[in-house]
Amino acid sequence: MATGSNYARGHFAEKAAMLWLMLKGWWPVALNFRVGRGTGAGEVDLIMVRGRMIIFVEVKHRATLTRAMEAITIQNQVRVARAAAVFLASHSYYQKYQARFDAVLMSPGRWPKHLPDAWRVL
Repeated sequence: MATGSNYARGHFAEKAAMLWLMLKGWWPVALNFRVGRGTGAGEVDLIMVRGRMIIFVEVKHRATLTRAMEAITIQNQVRVARAAAVFLASHSYYQKYQARFDAVLMSPGRWPKHLPDAWRVL
């Protein structure tokens, strides 16, 4: 697939994941929250809240759910965690919320798979 197609597929997957989580009672706060280059941080695909819980969600779309899970590498987790820290530092309202890192895995012809508390930051 061409890069443009990968981008479009990823963007579609993020929107679909957001709708999936909304059906589960989560409310979107941010889509594609990015931190500047050179910070060592990256992007959080989705930031959602429910009650006093805020989740930072990594969305992966691959040919299979197993490949989607394997695409969430340690380096990816670290970048997301750093971006989440920047988000919380710049949005004091959410600092008292309980936070966790979730994943939504997607593959063609399958329902999205939501993995609550997919990884932890030490």
